[in-house]
Amino acid sequence: MGWRLALHKGVAGAALSSARAAATGEEHGAMQVQCQQSPVLAGSATLVALGALVLYVAKPSGYGKHTESLKPAATRLPARAAWFLQELPSFAVPAGILARQPLSLFGPPGTVLLGLFCVHYFHRTFVYSLLNRGRPYPAVLIFRGIAFCAGNGFLQSYYLIYCAEYPDGWYTDIRFCLGVFLFILGMGVNIHSDYILRQLRKPGEITYRIPKGGLFTYVSGANFLGEIIEWIGYALATWSLPALAFAFFSVCFLGLRAFHHHRFYLKMFEDYPKSRKALIPFIF
Repeated sequence: MGWRLALHKGVAGAALSSARAAATGEEHGAMQVQCQQSPVLAGSATLVALGALVLYVAKPSGYGKHTESLKPAATRLPARAAWFLQELPSFAVPAGILARQPLSLFGPPGTVLLGLFCVHYFHRTFVYSLLNRGRPYPAVLIFRGIAFCAGNGFLQSYYLIYCAEYPDGWYTDIRFCLGVFLFILGMGVNIHSDYILRQLRKPGEITYRIPKGGLFTYVSGANFLGEIIEWIGYALATWSLPALAFAFFSVCFLGLRAFHHHRFYLKMFEDYPKSRKALIPFIF
């Protein structure tokens, strides 16, 4: 009887081990995604092409101060709802991919860097959008924004999680340290500048006033400058082609918007500070 019991236990143990191994293998197989360089290159090239197209067209995007550039009959949504819907994919897509990764405060650099991306868009989605006091937003631009944010969010996430390879000492590398510093600095400038702009009008107002304080002392597009610094820092910290392409697009899109904002202020206010530049203090 003893040898039968031992044999039974041995067979049962082997079967259980085999089942666990199979389940583990299936789990790893389901979660493992092989990096494909083609979509990374295509997505990065698309961002660069869109940035170049923005500069070539050189017209302001038709929302906010420049909403009159669209037909008056264009369908519009309240600014808060519009910004929430537009920015949400940039948070939801990376957050969904991150949720499938092992939880660790200082895990692989790719997950930490993608976490910074999520921090920015968490603020844009759940804080900035709900505090926004801007004009109604054209629906056609919302759909374009949703498509862009979903695509860019997936591109950055896919590369950082499935393609990026960093050396063991990346957290102490000058590129990572300086990049994260610029990212945090730019985000701080962006948030502070948005706060100054919100204080210029009471809820329900659509009047425009001259922004003062912070980097608005030197440039008309302080909020845009902050976000540009942010994404340049992110490109440096990630040392990746997709992040560099996104930084290039941001410089093109936000830089042009700062230029048009500057012209708007000069045209509307006769007492607008003549020494103030559009985007770069003392230069442009």
